[in-house]
Amino acid sequence: MNKMASSTSPDITPVGLPDGRVRVIIESVTPTVDGGRFPIKRVVGDTIDVEADCFADGHDVVACQLLWRQRCAADWQQGNMQPLGNDRWHARFAVDALGAWEYTVRAWVDPFLSWHHDFARRVDIADVRIAALTGSALIVEAAGRARRAKATADAKALKAWGAELAAAADTGDVATLHGLGLDKALAEVAQRHPDLRHALTYVPGAAATLAVTVEPVRARYSTWYEFFPRSAADDVTRHGSFADCEAWLPYVQGMGFDVLYFPPIHPIGRSKRKGPNNTLTPGPTDVGSPWAIGAAEGGHDAILSELGTLADFQRLLKKAKAHGLDIALDIAFQCSPDHPWVSQHPEWFKKRADGSVQYAENPPKKYQDIYPFDFESADWHGLWDALAGVFEYWVSQGVRIFRVDNPHTKAFPFWEWAIARIRSHSPDVIFLSEAFTRPRVMHRLAKVGFSQSYTYFTWRNTKAELTEYFTELSQGPGKEYFRPNAWPNTPDILPTALQSGARPVFMSRVALAATLAANYGLYGPAYELLEHRPLKAGGEEYLDSEKFELRAWQRDRPESLAAFIGTLNRIRRDNPALQRDTGLRFLPVDNEQLLAYAKLSEDGSNVIVCVVNLDPHHVQSGWIDMDLAAFGLGPDLPYQMHDLITDARYLWQGVRNFVSLDPQQVPAHVMRLRRRIGRENDFDLFE
Repeated sequence: MNKMASSTSPDITPVGLPDGRVRVIIESVTPTVDGGRFPIKRVVGDTIDVEADCFADGHDVVACQLLWRQRCAADWQQGNMQPLGNDRWHARFAVDALGAWEYTVRAWVDPFLSWHHDFARRVDIADVRIAALTGSALIVEAAGRARRAKATADAKALKAWGAELAAAADTGDVATLHGLGLDKALAEVAQRHPDLRHALTYVPGAAATLAVTVEPVRARYSTWYEFFPRSAADDVTRHGSFADCEAWLPYVQGMGFDVLYFPPIHPIGRSKRKGPNNTLTPGPTDVGSPWAIGAAEGGHDAILSELGTLADFQRLLKKAKAHGLDIALDIAFQCSPDHPWVSQHPEWFKKRADGSVQYAENPPKKYQDIYPFDFESADWHGLWDALAGVFEYWVSQGVRIFRVDNPHTKAFPFWEWAIARIRSHSPDVIFLSEAFTRPRVMHRLAKVGFSQSYTYFTWRNTKAELTEYFTELSQGPGKEYFRPNAWPNTPDILPTALQSGARPVFMSRVALAATLAANYGLYGPAYELLEHRPLKAGGEEYLDSEKFELRAWQRDRPESLAAFIGTLNRIRRDNPALQRDTGLRFLPVDNEQLLAYAKLSEDGSNVIVCVVNLDPHHVQSGWIDMDLAAFGLGPDLPYQMHDLITDARYLWQGVRNFVSLDPQQVPAHVMRLRRRIGRENDFDLFE
């Protein structure tokens, strides 16, 4: 026989059901990377704009706050978010110190604001008097919260306000009660002490909060110059040294670079050493490849004796700093057959079927002088610790910038762990990822911690290619974590476009790199001296590459682009618009051989307009469409375009204006927009 259920059955609420009194929803928080799995990136002094969708059922009023702090701080800072419409909210905060920061959004259905909103619309005296009593109770509760927060003055003011409103509820008329209950100043005091019992704090998946990695400004804006210290002697018969490098510092500084990047400076293996042009038959005096790291003298924490001693290197660091230069070191996690780790830790390397160690390959390329690490080694803990220790050793010597060779051939979890470990004690360290590989791999490396990343710029040549690629870099989701560093050449890559040796090509490519990207670099002096001879037709290797032999460079050759490059770098230094990636926008121009784009500073006061002739042989001209509204220009007033390369000045007006570029002279305009500020003696004055 069936029995009726008891009217006093126990609570059958399922375990884990969220608190049903929390009615607010938080969605679509930005900025985030992969829903909060990885931190966004900023530099010291940046302001971060945070938005979120915050809403609830019904007509009650929702309030929300932005919470943020440096991760080591005990207390959260907070600020009220402001409505943008359609349940979208906004607030911002500034990051003023290096390291890890975190932020999140908190929202709630606010009883006081809901009452306040409805109270203003009530007109029936009976309703108003009852509502006044309700409001009085809410205000008194807020006074209690203020007292517990030790906000004594606020507590006193709110207690008095609540009592006065309750007293007036018996006899006051509508106007009196509205005037008292809707007091703007006292309402602001009440909002400082909200009822958060049913508040919701945004939790992005497995993480408790959203994260920000705050790095030095140089992570966002830097200008790199690469050269081989062993070629610093200006004499092909003598191996260069750190002392010889000191003589190069004024030259590099004079071109306006701020990062001087060296290929590996470690002892070079003798077994399987490569000869000139990557041959397998070196002579007794051949110097080998710096990337074949390690010999009997030491490994990744040692210095090639021909370059000098550790004391010589530290002296060079100091002298470079005095010239406004940071020295960046190449860290290549691979070993020559002679590296001490090969015999000390054979378990860190893969073996071939015949028992020999597997050398590096990228068929058809073979690197017989290099052994890669096995990141599936049984002793992967030991391997990780040793590799992180390499960075930590050079950090302890004063190095703060590293270009990492081929990071895409090492495990992603290692990089995430190692970079976090180093930044835990040295948050000012900058890492450049040298990964010319598949897009998702490049982006993953940026997500796990690399400050900057090499790009495909080296192979993007047409108007369509450049427009599509740099729009993606500057406006796509990667803008929160992927900082592009554009290089027109490297010791490994002599692009086909440069192999013509045409001076206009070298000028246009460096102008593009310097103005499209806030971080760029070049391999010199090969670049400024127009080095263009390939090892073989159809390839991208340099003939007589410095990777395998000493070179002597005559820096004062008349065809040198050093002065032109110096002008570009001075323009970058003087114009904040060129020191960020996010202000880039492409401009319509009715000629496929002309690429036009603008960069705006964060506050819009600095506007740089660039036009580049992509045809190295012919004059190209066309009409460019200016975005007057974005540039703060009226439709009728004239404005001046000041070419910062040639110092020419052009008077423009309206949307469409004419440009013409002769590549045999200068293939690019880099123009600063100067707005009209008045007239004097019948002449327009420009800022």
